[in-house]
Amino acid sequence: MGGRYLSSLRPSPATAAAPDSDEVLVEGKASARASVLNRPGHLNALTTTMGARLNKFYESWEDSPDIGFVMMKGSGRAFCAGGDVVGLRQLINEGKLDESKDFFRTLYSFIYVLGTYLKPHVAILDGVTMGGGGGVSIPGTFRVATDRTVFATPEVHIGFHPDAAASFYLSHLTGHVGEYLALTGEKLNGVDMVALGLATHYSMSEHLDLVDERLAKLVTDDPSVIDSSLAQYGDLVYPDKTSIVHRLAVIDKCFSHETVEEIVDALESEAAQLNEEWCTLALKRLKEASPLALKVSLRSIREGRYQTLDECLVREYRMSINGISKPFYHDFCEVCIIC
Repeated sequence: MGGRYLSSLRPSPATAAAPDSDEVLVEGKASARASVLNRPGHLNALTTTMGARLNKFYESWEDSPDIGFVMMKGSGRAFCAGGDVVGLRQLINEGKLDESKDFFRTLYSFIYVLGTYLKPHVAILDGVTMGGGGGVSIPGTFRVATDRTVFATPEVHIGFHPDAAASFYLSHLTGHVGEYLALTGEKLNGVDMVALGLATHYSMSEHLDLVDERLAKLVTDDPSVIDSSLAQYGDLVYPDKTSIVHRLAVIDKCFSHETVEEIVDALESEAAQLNEEWCTLALKRLKEASPLALKVSLRSIREGRYQTLDECLVREYRMSINGISKPFYHDFCEVCIIC
């Protein structure tokens, strides 16, 4: 791969050096390598060091003829809760703008590598998968959701925008469900992730050892072989009556409008007619979110629908740097560790 980066998102030399860290562990298998995100006390929230380490590993693995495919997992009860917003805010408060930029550059560069990776990639989304956690998994080949998976892009609720390639993969979902997820930050379970195409396979968490055991024995770089193994050792599931798939018509009707104000008006009308909890809750979330973040996020999803992954990442990088700058920083508040 030879250091494949988007030219405008190349990490600084110090960051690209990827210092040794136990925040990303490596498991070796017959014809595969697995990266294990290892900050369980922080729900595996991503740091600059972790991004640099992932870039370094994935570069070497892609170049190795002995490795057929690559996996990613998380330690503890999360796959990955996104970027470490607490650490990022600390950098910003200390005036370390270059280090803050490196955080985004390094993470987005890895996502670009993943989205253009030459070898099959399997992400095991067992647990919390939010914000940047989607970014370091969804652009890859396969994503295995479980009964413990909780997915969301909740950035508008901390005065930010869905980033880490969210404007790319959300905008390519069916209808206008991407706008809905981006603006409300609604949580999805593993079954709904599969139903919407955010995940490719499903496995009960208790069966993951069997899946891992099967993948560990595979000697292949053929995506169809991996796909068949994941299907064979996975679980077949169907959306229940509370699933988001039953709301898609109303979501499309409301979230296809041009502006946030029109979306809110349409949702208020539907909430009054339907008297359904999900509609009322979505409206509440919209009214609680940062108005600026909502407008910026809506435009981002709409632009992402007509852009490539690299174009989305470059645009998101510029948006993120603007988002942490002084004119807009008051909207970026520390509510949780999820970015």
